Amino acid sequence: MNQFFRIIRRLIIFTFLLCSVFVIGILYYMEYELPDIEALNTVQLQVPLQIFTQDKKLLATFGEKRRIPLPYNQIPQPLIQAVLATEDQRYFQHAGVDIQGLGRAGLQLIATGRKLQGGSTITMQVARSFYLTRHKTFGRKLREILLAIKIENKLKKEKILELYLNKVFLGNRAYGVEAAAQVYYGKHLNELTLDQFAVLAGLPKAPSTLNPLANPAAALKRRDHVLGRMHEQGYIDDATYEKALKMPINASYHDLPTEVKAPYVAELVREQLEQMYGDSIYTDGFKVYTTIDSSLQDSANSSLRDNLMAYDQRHGYRGPEKNLGIPSLEDTDNWAQQLRKMPVVNGLEPAAVFEINHQSITVLKADGNVAIVPWSGLSWARKQINADYLGPTPRQASQIVHLGDVVRIVSTPKGYQLSQLPKAEAGLVALSPKNGAILAMVGGFDYQTSKFNRITSASRQPGSSFKPFIYSAALEKGYTLATVINDAPIVIENPTDNSLWRPQNDTHKFYGPTRLRTAIIESRNLVSIRVLALIGLPFALDYVQRFGFNKAQLPPGLSLALGTALATPLQLAQAYAVFANGGLRIVPYVIDTIHNSQDDVIYQAKPLIACTESCKKNIALAPRVISEQNAFLITSALRDVIQRGTAKLAKNLGRGDLAGKTGTTQNQVDAWFAGYNPDLVAVTWMGFDLPQSLHEYGSKAALPMWMQFIQSALKDKPDHGLVQPSGIVNIRIDPMTGRRAASDDPVAMSEFFMLPYVPTGSSSHAVQALDPLKADEESESGEETPTQTAQADPEPDATSETTDENDALY
Repeated sequence: MNQFFRIIRRLIIFTFLLCSVFVIGILYYMEYELPDIEALNTVQLQVPLQIFTQDKKLLATFGEKRRIPLPYNQIPQPLIQAVLATEDQRYFQHAGVDIQGLGRAGLQLIATGRKLQGGSTITMQVARSFYLTRHKTFGRKLREILLAIKIENKLKKEKILELYLNKVFLGNRAYGVEAAAQVYYGKHLNELTLDQFAVLAGLPKAPSTLNPLANPAAALKRRDHVLGRMHEQGYIDDATYEKALKMPINASYHDLPTEVKAPYVAELVREQLEQMYGDSIYTDGFKVYTTIDSSLQDSANSSLRDNLMAYDQRHGYRGPEKNLGIPSLEDTDNWAQQLRKMPVVNGLEPAAVFEINHQSITVLKADGNVAIVPWSGLSWARKQINADYLGPTPRQASQIVHLGDVVRIVSTPKGYQLSQLPKAEAGLVALSPKNGAILAMVGGFDYQTSKFNRITSASRQPGSSFKPFIYSAALEKGYTLATVINDAPIVIENPTDNSLWRPQNDTHKFYGPTRLRTAIIESRNLVSIRVLALIGLPFALDYVQRFGFNKAQLPPGLSLALGTALATPLQLAQAYAVFANGGLRIVPYVIDTIHNSQDDVIYQAKPLIACTESCKKNIALAPRVISEQNAFLITSALRDVIQRGTAKLAKNLGRGDLAGKTGTTQNQVDAWFAGYNPDLVAVTWMGFDLPQSLHEYGSKAALPMWMQFIQSALKDKPDHGLVQPSGIVNIRIDPMTGRRAASDDPVAMSEFFMLPYVPTGSSSHAVQALDPLKADEESESGEETPTQTAQADPEPDATSETTDENDALY
């Protein structure tokens, strides 16, 4: 007997030791072999890149996974209850592993040979999603259990649930409950109703097959199961349960909402970020705050859209995109289906003509509804015969469209209007002359149609909008706004083939002796060419680079005076900022700050600041590239361009602080306006991507776009007077000679001068106009010779034509 008890005692001791070793082994394994759970406290979920305006409005989101993490205290309780009732009803009672649940699942597996009930708790799912693979083995299950226990020992229940609800995949690229709420319902999570919470809570089981977009019937059944579990667990009462069951599945796909439309800006930022940080930007949760002003961006969007559509309508109706045949009631579903395949382009909806009345039409839209387009929305549509001619003004709708025509319509305050997709393109950029911050940018009519950013990437000839830089160079050389230059014929021979270049003013007239101010105001081509010849091409090429242009963009010939350089709208805006801020060159930038997922600032822009007076310490100062006096004189002349020159249409804005210059290139291929006041520089451009004539000058195509934007941008902003800097004096001159006028001269006028170049003596009314190309004029022959012509801005409201760069042969 004693032997028996000794054996039993030894077995007990052995078993105890064996269990102790086993427990110690498990504890060792959990502590040293399993992953470190502490990392879950600071885990970096894969969160997409978000880009915001300077006033914190969302511009864009980039990344495959849509995730918007929320802290536990911002997750609504009804959703938490729905998830617990469905996924883990004993969550707050167990220690990471639900023994009862595992037991039930194990018994069912033994009895049926199939897994009918899951035994994984939410904590086990967190362990699996963060640390383990999806491969199902008993070894993985054991590690999952041990990890769950370890997680429960390290983290609070609320933190574990927060991780689960932000990590879980819920279908359609939505990870986490906030992203799912926005994808399926277009709302924030705290805006959902109980039945919608139940839909989301039912998704983790099979997010691809149970989601309400892929299988509404299955989603409805799963939702009702979740509501039933909530009712059984006492989370909702009978009335609430019955009410939720009656709600329909009303989910639909929603893109993550953006608050400001600026896709060209967003893509520019994305490209810059990828160069800085690589592909990690799509998952590291970066938040980028740009320099974009949401109000100015909205104004830029509408200004470009309205004016490009207005230009397109001025040049006639080109006809339908296609024809679907004679309509009947049986065709509506088929027609609507075909229309849904056509994208809405910047608000221009596809529609099919279903009925034609005398002066109105009824169209079928892609959603199956019909709309009436009244005569006020149709009467503009004169048929475009070709680029030069329009057909007669229509008198009835049947002269414009036919039954079955697929057209574009646009909603306006006065009702629907017939429209069409513009063939021309446009761009608008606005920046601060004080630091180069890009405040608004629109790179084209519609980003989805064309992702090419014409503001940053389209190098085009700026035409007469380039002339101020030539005149600034002349002022640097000692010429003045009162200097008189001869506006007379110019003939220059090309020595390689003996062809002649005969540039002209747009009016095909010659105006004789002309002061530089007048030449700027009226955009006289022949004067600007002579000015360039006087100051010398090498000096001018070097000088204009001060404004940010590259030498490779500048043609080495006199056509430079007519704007045959190549520049992007952003470069032109940067260059005009030099005049706006008093002679300092800023550098455009669009990224202000970058925040990481913990909201720490990891990048802060340090722009060059245009500071002409007392400046704060520790800032980077913009370099001075022209004198303050030079910038003042050019601004004075460019203000007159608006008050009484080629841009006098802008005088209707009622401001005295606006300055700018129109520009039109050879054959009206490009139309520009570049303008500014001390607070804002804005440049507008219009043209075709494949160069062809617009058949309009910059004053008609580009200037109204600029005006609409500026009117909104400067609304309620104070008017800035022209501040005369030291070193500038105001002298009365003879307008004919540019010399100091006699004290009793009745026609004398005031002009500004830099102190070193004040005219001496008094006028004798004898005009002695400078003419460096006079010898060329005198050598002109009367023979018929092929010529190449450059034209200038007409009086008073058009802009210059210029030769192509290859036409300038000297």
